[in-house]
Amino acid sequence: MKEGRLFIGSKRYSSWSLRGWLAVHFAGLPVEEVVIALAGGATPEVKAATPAGFVPYLEHDGARIWDSLAICEYCAEISPSLWPEDRVQRAALRSASAEMHSGFQALRRGFPTIMGGRAGEAARDAQMNEDAAKDIARVVALWDELLDMSGGPFLHGPVMGIADAMFAPVATRFRTWAIDLPPRAAAYVDHVHDHPLIRRWFAEAAREPDEWRIEPYETRLAGA
Repeated sequence: MKEGRLFIGSKRYSSWSLRGWLAVHFAGLPVEEVVIALAGGATPEVKAATPAGFVPYLEHDGARIWDSLAICEYCAEISPSLWPEDRVQRAALRSASAEMHSGFQALRRGFPTIMGGRAGEAARDAQMNEDAAKDIARVVALWDELLDMSGGPFLHGPVMGIADAMFAPVATRFRTWAIDLPPRAAAYVDHVHDHPLIRRWFAEAAREPDEWRIEPYETRLAGA
């Protein structure tokens, strides 16, 4: 029996939706999934369906949560194992998740989420700039620190948790845009893509209608 609804955007493009969707699945919440096509930003349909006019938006058992990180925290209240028991590790993972939530603007602008897309070197190089390179280096450093604490293969350890949900779309961006990474970061990207929920998200993104494609993103991906 469904206990609510999760509103998300197109799976090919909506990185924030993936974060909330992963947390909901990690916690095992039985909710109906409502997918709304995006058009490079909030559409009238999204604005009409959600309190803040953005996705993801979760309705569950009387609660209404309209921010990705808030959805993650809500899911962790239901499933506390989504954060580690160790106070120091939990603080580091929470800090990294918050940094992901509010930072890395150059990375976001330069390398948009296009699930299933693969750019060539020319398209990647056309998007790269000093600020984006700094963001990428910061992500790699964060992953190193968190993997040192967890022992891997995920930021939380043997299984994915909230911080992995927050950084999963970054891992997909790195593969989409052929970002050169040191071996440990590249291995983490591989582990993320091998996770059953990530494979499912990609498969469902591939089945979305062609008319949901956002041409400016696809043109950048092609290097045009």
